Amino acid sequence: MGKVFKTVEEIQVDGVRFVDARYDLQNKQFGKQAFEAGHAPGAVYIDLEQDLSDMESENGRHPMPSKEKLTSVFQELGLRYEDQIVVYDQGASPFAPRAWWMLTYAGFPNVVIVNGGATALEEKVTFTKDIVKYAPTTLDLNWQDHLYAPREAVKAIVDGEQSATLLDARAAARYRGEVEPLDNVAGHIPTAKNFDWEQLKVEGTLQANDALRAKVAQDEHIVVYCGSGVTASPLYAVLADEGYKNIQLYTGSYSDWITAYDIETGTNE
Repeated sequence: MGKVFKTVEEIQVDGVRFVDARYDLQNKQFGKQAFEAGHAPGAVYIDLEQDLSDMESENGRHPMPSKEKLTSVFQELGLRYEDQIVVYDQGASPFAPRAWWMLTYAGFPNVVIVNGGATALEEKVTFTKDIVKYAPTTLDLNWQDHLYAPREAVKAIVDGEQSATLLDARAAARYRGEVEPLDNVAGHIPTAKNFDWEQLKVEGTLQANDALRAKVAQDEHIVVYCGSGVTASPLYAVLADEGYKNIQLYTGSYSDWITAYDIETGTNE
């Protein structure tokens, strides 16, 4: 898969397609407003809920969109397989990793994330208010289904029918079931380990660390999840950037799991 994150020094900006994925879960207009106030030249905006989730689905709080929906989104943005795609958000956030994962799942071969986000990118390119409308494309997408873990695959892991490590990206107190601000039951998917994705934040960037390397080995089959599939994305992206090969994202995550199955509390560490 190669490097997922690149610093602005490493990014070649000529001829790339910028995708602006800025978002704020507490202020859903933030990303679009930030984009309209200024964005990388030629950038298109992609919205977490309108484009990268199926908010009409019951399968979690940011449910997996259908292949048809994603195809339509990418075609409307005028993306092509051969594009060098550079995704950014506000930095050290889950939204560019979510967009990167969806594009990678759809088979786009050349997608990277700006480590440091819009703030870092502005040091290299002059942001503009000019909005470019690209002609829609027709895509025959090469879906990478092995990157995605549906609920049934996670159930097989919990039941011991498949060997894999479930890795919960939420804060430790939520994982243990001590607090639950968003879902109606507290705890975690049975057998899961925990690694809070916020431990990856370093001065506006996302970086792997020794704690993560000690938590899961390179040769493990790892399925990452969180509350709604959003904050698991940076954990997935950092693992991929580190060279972990056998990783999957359970996009429905905990909020989907609890619609069908039991949970556990405490810790499996």
